[in-house]
Parts: sequence; structure tokens; C-alpha cells
Amino acid sequence: MDDQTILKTLLYTVNSLLQQRRYHTMLAVLKGFRNGAVYGAKIRAPHALVMTFLFKSGSLKEKLKTILQATYTHSRCLACFVFIYKGLMAMQSRMQGKKVPLHSFIAAFIGGWLVFGESNNVNSQINMYLLSRILFGLSRLAVEKGYIPQPKQDTFPIFAAMVWGIVLWLFEYHRHTLQPSLQSSMTYVYDDSNVWHDISDFLVYNKRSTTK
Repeated sequence: MDDQTILKTLLYTVNSLLQQRRYHTMLAVLKGFRNGAVYGAKIRAPHALVMTFLFKSGSLKEKLKTILQATYTHSRCLACFVFIYKGLMAMQSRMQGKKVPLHSFIAAFIGGWLVFGESNNVNSQINMYLLSRILFGLSRLAVEKGYIPQPKQDTFPIFAAMVWGIVLWLFEYHRHTLQPSLQSSMTYVYDDSNVWHDISDFLVYNKRSTTK
């Protein structure tokens, strides 16, 4: 039997296994792990690339190491969370014979505690990203359920004004409370724009080079 025949036989066996309904739950958990890893890498890599080269100092090797580390961390965490979440969801549904809303909260609560409970830059950014989406979602749900009245006019301008008013107030007077990456971004935009010496660091560069 040649290599090509062996490969075809292996692919046929794997495809047959993937089509078995009795393995669907287990395979869905494994594919969730795969999708979490891929999505985490796709999201984090470009973000880490831009932020590192804009705001981080150090050699090219050090910057690439930072990018790879952030990408790996995001990819690993999301993959592990999806694996835990889908696994626990399957276990709960099997134990009770059906899927109920509380199952989702319990599974995600445990996964969030185990995976995203460690305080680091990547987890902090992910958790804060989700927090903003949660606030939007809960607000819309409250209106749908009738807990709060439907606004008679567009509230987004007020929301935007409050967000920017509070974040700049915190930046100017309580900067240490903001996330380091946000501090770096706002320092670049608001503080560094107050300093220049000539046309080079006014228009071309942000800061004058210290090398001679």
C-alpha cells in the first residue's frame, strides 16, 4: 500500500468519524477549542503589532517577542475558555436532560474564573472590552423587558459625552486609575502634543531624537 492510498484511507476514516452523531458534542468542544485559538490569534496579532511598534521601546527582537507573547496568551486563553464553556454546557444539559439559561452563566462563570481571572494586560483588555458590551446589552434588554421606558430621543450623544468627559477627567487628574495602554495612547495624543523644538518634532516626529 503506497503513501497516497494510506492518506486517502486515513482521510476517509476521519471524515466518517466526524459525521457520527454520537460524537458530535465531544467534537464540537474540540472545534470550539480550535476556533478560539484561531480567533484569539487573529484578533490579538494585529493589535499587538500596532501597539508595540507605536508605544514600546526596545530592540526589534524584543518587540517581536512581545507581539508573539501577547498573541499566544490571547489565543491560549480564548481556546481554553471555549473548551471549558462548551464542555460544561454539554455536561449540564446531559445531567438535566435539557438546556436552560442558567447553564450558560454557570459555565461561563467557571471558565472566566479559571481562564480570565489572572490579572495581566491581555486579560484586562478582554474583560474591559466585554464589560462595555455587557452594559450596552443589559441596557437594551432592560428596555425590551419594560424595566425602563423606551427613550423618546436618541441617547447616544449623551452616552458619548459622558464617556469622553469621564475618561479625560480621569486622565488629567487620576491617571493611575486607567489601564497602562490607554494611558500611553492618551499621553501620546494629549501630552506629547504640547512639546516640540522645531519642525522635525512638530510635524515629522513625535519626539526629538536623543541620538547624535
